[in-house]
Amino acid sequence: MSTFYKQGKDRKQQMFFPPSLDEYISESSSVRSIDIYIESLDFVGLGFSDTRKSNRADGQKSYAPKMLMKIYLYGCLNKIRSSRMLERECKRNIELMWLTHGLTPSYHTIADFRKDNPKALRKTFKHFVIVCKNLSLIGDGLKAVDGAFLRANASKNKLLMKSTLTKDLVKIEQKIEDYLETLDSVDQESQP
Repeated sequence: MSTFYKQGKDRKQQMFFPPSLDEYISESSSVRSIDIYIESLDFVGLGFSDTRKSNRADGQKSYAPKMLMKIYLYGCLNKIRSSRMLERECKRNIELMWLTHGLTPSYHTIADFRKDNPKALRKTFKHFVIVCKNLSLIGDGLKAVDGAFLRANASKNKLLMKSTLTKDLVKIEQKIEDYLETLDSVDQESQP
C-alpha cells in the first residue's frame, strides 16, 4: 500500500470492544422509523395471521409477524421486491441486520408471510400512505413511492371533496394490489 492514500483498518485486527449494530445506524436512519412505525401497529386488529401456527416439522420457533413486516416495508422503500433478494439482504445489509436483530428468515418464510396475509398487508400499506400524508411526507406535486405514482393536489385553492378522496383511496388500493401482484410474479420468476 502506498503512503499517499488513506489506509483502512487491518481486517484481522481484533478489537477489545467491538462496535454494536446500533452504533452503525444513524439516529436519522429510515430503518429506525420503520421499526417505530411497525411496532406501533395492532397486528391482531389488522388481521395478520399468527405465525406460531407453523407447519414446520423440525420444531423451530417461528418468526414474529412484526419482524417479517419490517423486512417487507424496508424492501418496499428500497425497491427490493424479490423474497430471495430480501433474504440475501438480511444476511449482508447492516440496516436489515439491525432491523431484524440479526435474524435471517429464508426466502420461503418471507414469501409465505406475504401469501398468508394479503388483506392485512393491503390495510398496512393503506395505513402507511395515510400516515405519510398526515406527516406531510406526501404533499403538493407528483410523488413516487417505489414506482407507484400518486395523484397530489397541485392547487392551493382546490377543495378536497369526499368523492375525490374516495376515488383517491380506490386508486391507492389498486396500486397496492398491483404491487402485491408484482411481488408474486417476481417471486415466481426467481424460482430455480
